[in-house]
Amino acid sequence: MKPNTDLNVSLFQRACQVIPGGVNSPVRAFRAVGGTPRFVKRAQGAYFWDANDQKYIDYIGSWGPMILGHGHPAVLEAVQKAALDGFSFGAPTEREIELVEAILKLVPSMEMVRLVSSGTEAGMSALRLARGATGRSKIIKFEGCYHGHADALLVKAGSGLATFGNPTSAGVPPEVVQHTHVLEYNNIAQLEEAFALHGKELACLMIEPIAGNMNFVRASVPFMKRCRELCTQYGALLVFDEVMTGCRVALGSAQSVYARSLPGFEPDMTVMGKVIGGGMPLAAFGGKRSVMEQLAPLGPVYQAGTLSGNPVATACGLATLQEISRPGFFDALSAKTQSLVDGLSAAAAAEGVPFSADCEGGMFGFFLLPHLPSNYTQVMKSDGAKFNTLFHGLLDRGVYIAPALYEAGFVSGAHSAQDIADTVEAARAIFKAIF
Repeated sequence: MKPNTDLNVSLFQRACQVIPGGVNSPVRAFRAVGGTPRFVKRAQGAYFWDANDQKYIDYIGSWGPMILGHGHPAVLEAVQKAALDGFSFGAPTEREIELVEAILKLVPSMEMVRLVSSGTEAGMSALRLARGATGRSKIIKFEGCYHGHADALLVKAGSGLATFGNPTSAGVPPEVVQHTHVLEYNNIAQLEEAFALHGKELACLMIEPIAGNMNFVRASVPFMKRCRELCTQYGALLVFDEVMTGCRVALGSAQSVYARSLPGFEPDMTVMGKVIGGGMPLAAFGGKRSVMEQLAPLGPVYQAGTLSGNPVATACGLATLQEISRPGFFDALSAKTQSLVDGLSAAAAAEGVPFSADCEGGMFGFFLLPHLPSNYTQVMKSDGAKFNTLFHGLLDRGVYIAPALYEAGFVSGAHSAQDIADTVEAARAIFKAIF
């Protein structure tokens, strides 16, 4: 028998012997789409190369952080310089202050920020702080929104859970989630009913303003307006999970997008990650001073992290924020993303393929549906089998999108007009041949 020369296959077989499912995060596993995961060897700009040295146009970008593309010279220089000074100290550094100051300048709804190492850690900590600051236990989240894998938030979440059809996770006892109320995204009547019943017991409402874990679904402006009004009326904290959207859909994050339609709009707390770390393990949560001062060592709400504010990660994040703050960066990024969405939509329409798409800044999503969905139930009606065909067709043509129907995509500053054109032409060929 002729030996298999596909190094992705041999690496995956090797990984499956020592790592559950062969991957260190479930969505990487290709279980939903079939086939073998691509093992990345290196990346540069808008591309990465797999173990076989096959080149791909990358629309994942480490699931959002690589907004400048891979290996941006200014970021690389900052990281290399920081690494020479030391990997970790377990003590404060000036760069932690500089990064937080940069974040506060971009997202002024926050007055204080604490740095952590992952989005899950940030979401979990924000929830504990909301409960500690209000003295209440109940929370509201929305079906299809994913806020990390902390137990209390792992209820009817999106992302990998949507991919595998699980409403929750094994290992989460019912009593842990008994105070978590899960509502339908964009359902104002249900939202009002929940507050009428439980408003005085609610610590917070946590929401992805643009839900990137059921692909790309926006909270409508009227719905978001009502979320803000009800939280204010009942004394609950409005918590924006901007791990994915933070400094990605706009320099001021998704909350600045809503402020265009709702002057003065802002959440009480914000959870961030991905872009603010530039690809390094770094995340943050922040809010008004009166709330944040409830954290230890000032207040009674305990939170800690050995590697929080890591000096190499903060260097990477700070350099990234400096680059994306340059005049014109987001205008150019938004134009590229819009051109991709418009091109894919036109290609689908030309071949009679049911298709809908949306984007904001450098984040996009599409569905094999005639109209954009507004909640998780509608998202689940998208044609999974046809998506799998599209995914593998693009992969065979050197275009890498998320290996799951329920994940958003990302464009970087490194993507060229030719990359966009090549992607659209690849999709057009698949639409024409298969659908």
